[in-house]
Amino acid sequence: MGRATGSADLPLHGGRVPAWLATRMAALGRVIVEAIVIEHGRDELLRRLSHPFWFQSFGAVMGMDWHSSGITTSVLGALRRGLAAQRDELGLYVCGGRGKASRRTPDELVAVGERTGLDGLALARTSRLVAKVDSAAVQDGFALYLHGFIVARDGAWAVIQQGMNDDTGMARRYHWLSEGLDSFVDEPHAAIDGEPRAQPILDVTNHDAAPSRDAQLAIVARDPDDVVAELSSFRHLDLPRHHDVRPSDVLLKRLHATLCAAAERGPRDYAELLLVPGVGARTVEALALVAEVVHGAPSRFRDPARFSYAHGGKDGHPFPVPLRVYDQTIRTLKDAVARAKLGQGDRLHALRELDRQARALEGGATGPSLEQLFARERRRSDAYGGRTVSSKPQLTLPFDEPRRS
Repeated sequence: MGRATGSADLPLHGGRVPAWLATRMAALGRVIVEAIVIEHGRDELLRRLSHPFWFQSFGAVMGMDWHSSGITTSVLGALRRGLAAQRDELGLYVCGGRGKASRRTPDELVAVGERTGLDGLALARTSRLVAKVDSAAVQDGFALYLHGFIVARDGAWAVIQQGMNDDTGMARRYHWLSEGLDSFVDEPHAAIDGEPRAQPILDVTNHDAAPSRDAQLAIVARDPDDVVAELSSFRHLDLPRHHDVRPSDVLLKRLHATLCAAAERGPRDYAELLLVPGVGARTVEALALVAEVVHGAPSRFRDPARFSYAHGGKDGHPFPVPLRVYDQTIRTLKDAVARAKLGQGDRLHALRELDRQARALEGGATGPSLEQLFARERRRSDAYGGRTVSSKPQLTLPFDEPRRS
């Protein structure tokens, strides 16, 4: 049975990820991936990467702009850098990237095959086919410029690629998963969903287009690929153009539940719960959202903007990235993962408990409005080392958060 794949429509944004955020994204991305692999396994990580809503939430919790096309490039880059030194230990290999890097993907996959014993040539062919389907077989007006291929030691894989449409100022991200895929050319998508555009969509992967495909194959004297693909569902994420995070973008009851879980567990017994010096109420709030990324069910990622509350956004939306909170989140997760590798999973269990409590409180949790929550974080920004792409360089030191009485 196939697992879900999907797509996302995102406003096309330029700009860059500053070094101070890129290094932190690589570190946080690595420990989140390690936690998921330890708790749920490599296959589950690949399933999550193939889920457009989860992927967007993953980028938002790492401090990227919650809705822009840049999340795709930056998250894949962070994973590539962050996992490089531990790829053999984790059994996960991140290949490809943007522009020229995307065109090197087949060669990188051949090298992975030599390293692991997998059929690297078959993986390289898969990479080319997936790119061709979303660029030539499905012509929806988006020109591919990014192709990321994540492959596991057992040969399972996920592909994330992105195209742009300069006329509309939008990008479209495509997600693929090896699980349950039988054919690349006969309806590999469970659906193709998107806002109607001026340009019609040409889809020669449609089953009714089989005669056209057969004719094309006859012309180039090639045999057709395997037939019939079945994926369980297709998810499409359509993000708005506005840059600020608005109440309509967030399921507030879920955010309230997360903050209530952090308030109940964090200030009272976080020293015993997480046993990491310096972890205070604000870091526990961030960890509660990270815990949901690690443990949450697919249905909980319908509002990726909510996860921007963990570490803000590099452009200052919804508030500047609180570097001291971010660094404490990384330290806490690294410590939890290191202990879990030694068979001491108490701290990863504590994160799972934060997520469980948030879900349990969701029905009745209340709290400030979204505007009030964001305004509070902006007021506290200096104390937490808040920074944006336009901020002047500053020295960021470790800190101990004050305990609330």
